Amino acid sequence: MERLNTNKKKIVNDPVFGFMTIRSGLVFDLMEHPYFQRLRRIKQLGLSNMVYPGANHSRFEHALGAVHLMQSAIDTLELKGADITPEEAEAVMAAILLHDIGHGPFSHTLEHSIVEGIPHEEISLMLMEELNRQFEGRLSTAIRIFRNDYPKKFLHQLVSSQLDMDRLDYLRRDSFYTGVAEGTIGSDRIIKMLNVHNDRLVVEAKGIYSIEQYLLSRRFMYWQVYLHKTVLSAEFLLINTLRRAKELATAGVPVFATPLLSIFLTGKISRTDFTEGQLFDGRPLLGLFAELDDNDILASLKQWQYSDDKILAYLAQSLITRRLFRVRMQEQPFTEAEIAPMLREIERRFAVSPDEARYFLFCDSITNSAYTGGDDTVNILFRDDKVLEISEASDVKIAGLSKVVQKFFICYPKALDIK
Repeated sequence: MERLNTNKKKIVNDPVFGFMTIRSGLVFDLMEHPYFQRLRRIKQLGLSNMVYPGANHSRFEHALGAVHLMQSAIDTLELKGADITPEEAEAVMAAILLHDIGHGPFSHTLEHSIVEGIPHEEISLMLMEELNRQFEGRLSTAIRIFRNDYPKKFLHQLVSSQLDMDRLDYLRRDSFYTGVAEGTIGSDRIIKMLNVHNDRLVVEAKGIYSIEQYLLSRRFMYWQVYLHKTVLSAEFLLINTLRRAKELATAGVPVFATPLLSIFLTGKISRTDFTEGQLFDGRPLLGLFAELDDNDILASLKQWQYSDDKILAYLAQSLITRRLFRVRMQEQPFTEAEIAPMLREIERRFAVSPDEARYFLFCDSITNSAYTGGDDTVNILFRDDKVLEISEASDVKIAGLSKVVQKFFICYPKALDIK
C-alpha cells in the first residue's frame, strides 16, 4: 500500500536564498507531480554553460525560488493590509510554481523548434488545466490568476509583470550561477517595498533606488548572458541541427532519436494536436511533451555526429565538441551582397547545394530593452498617495533603458575563416 506523506511543510536548502520553507500542501503535491519533476532535467539557461561553466541550474530550482519570493511578497503585502485570503495566497503560489512548466528542452533555445508556433506560456496553461483536472479543480483560481482573469489584478502582476517574482528570481539566480556580478539585485528590499494601491502593485518611494538597480541589472544580464554572442552561436547551431534532423525525418530518411523525440521530429505538431488530445501510441501528445527533456536532445546529438548525412553530422559534432561558429555583429542588417559570397564559399568547401549551405550560415537579430513601459509599468507610491511611473519618479534616465536596441548577427564555421 502506498504510504501517504502527511508532512507537506518542507524545507529546501537553496544556494541562492538559503533555507526555503514550502508551507502549502497543494504546492508540495504539485512539486511531487511528474510534470513538475521533469523541470529538473531542463536547463534554465539553455546553452549558456558553453560560456559560463557554472550555468547548469534547472527550471526546477528557478520555480522553487520564485515560490519562495512569492511567499515573502504575500507576507509583506498582508502586513501592509492587502486583502489576500489564504485560498488566494495558495493559488498565487501555485501559479508561480507552474509558470514555466510548459518549457521544452533547453528552455527558450528550442522554444519554436520542438513545437512551432506555440509559446511555452500556452503549453504551461494547457498543462495547468490538465493538472486542474487531476487535482479535482484545486487549481481553478491559480489558472484565473495566471490568465489575468481574476478580479484582484495585483495577484497576476506578482506572477507576470515587469516586477514579478519570476524576474526577481531569475536575475538573482542566473547572476549567481554565471558569476556575472552586475546582475545581482536587492530582491529582498524590493519585496519589502511592495504595496498595493487601487488594485495595482506599486513600490514605495524609498525603494526607488533598488528598482533603478534592478532595471540596470536586467539590461546588463541580457547583453552579458542571455544575448552573449557565443551563447547565440551555440543556440542557433542547436536550432539548425534540429531543423536538419526534422527535414531528414520528414523525408523518410532514418534518423536516430529517442522514442519521445522521434514523435516531434517526424510530424508537424499543431495547436489542435494538443488541445484535442491527439494520441500517439495510445498516449495524449500533451502528456508526451511533458516527458520530453534535455536528455532526449543530448542523447540524439551524440548519435547524430556519426550520421551518414554529412550536414547533420557536422552540425551535431560542432556542438558536442564545442567547435562553435564564428559570430559577427553589426548595427545594420547584413546585405545579400555580403551574404552571397559566403554562401558560395560554403558550397565549395562543403560540397553542398545552395539550399544546404543555409545550414552552415545563419543571420538574425537580437533586441534588448530593460523596461518596456506601456500598459505594464512599474509605479512608485509616495507618502501623499501620489503614484508616478518609474520614468517620471526617477532622476535616472529610464527612457534610455526603455529604448529597444537591435543588433544584427551572422554565424558561420570558423574553419572558413571568411573575412
